[in-house]
Amino acid sequence: MLVFIDDSGDPGFKIDKGSSEVFVISLVIFDDDFEAEKAALAIKNVRRELHFPDDMEFKFFKSRDQVKKEFLMAVAGIHFRVRSLVVRKSLIHSPELRTNKKSFYAYAIKMALRYSGNTILEAKVKIDGSGDRTFRREFLSYLRRELNSKDRRIVQSCKLVDSRENVLIQMADMIAGSIRRSYDTAKSDSGAYKKIIRHRIEDEWQFQ
Repeated sequence: MLVFIDDSGDPGFKIDKGSSEVFVISLVIFDDDFEAEKAALAIKNVRRELHFPDDMEFKFFKSRDQVKKEFLMAVAGIHFRVRSLVVRKSLIHSPELRTNKKSFYAYAIKMALRYSGNTILEAKVKIDGSGDRTFRREFLSYLRRELNSKDRRIVQSCKLVDSRENVLIQMADMIAGSIRRSYDTAKSDSGAYKKIIRHRIEDEWQFQ
C-alpha cells in the first residue's frame, strides 16, 4: 500500500491576517503499485500534452482552470482512493494547536492516517515536506509512535519528500486543492474540480 499526502490551506490561525479558514489534508492511496506507476505516467503525459517542461511542478493554486481539469481527468480513470480530513479552524480550541503550526500540522496528519476504518495498514507513506533535520526526525518519530502499536501497524515506512521530484505528491496537492476549493462557495468554480474525482473519494471527514 502506497500513500501520498499533501495539504491545502495553511496551518496558521491568524484568519484576520490572511490564514485560510479551512485546512485540508488529503491522502492518495494506491493498493496496487502498478496503479501508482500508471498514475505517474499519466501525469508525465499530460505535462507533455500541455507543452510544459519535464521539471514543471503541478500545484493547484498556481494552475489555470483548464490545467487543473486536464490533470484531474488524466488520473480519474486510475484506481486509487482518496481520504481527506477537512478542518474548519474555528472548531479548534487547543492553545497548543492554535499557536504551534508544526503541532497542528502533525496532529492533522496523524488523525487522517489513524481514523481510516482500518483501510490503511502497513503503508509506505510519503508526505510533502521540508524543514530542518531536527524537525523532520521528530515529526516522523511522532507519527510512528502515535500510529503503530503491537496490535496494529498503520505505517510501514514514512518519508518526507520534495514535491518537485515526486509527481504523485503533486497529485495529492491537486486533489487536496480541489477538495478545499469545494468549501469556498464564493468561488464560481468551487465544485468543478472535486466533481471530476468524486468517485475516487472514499472519505471526506469534516473534523469536529
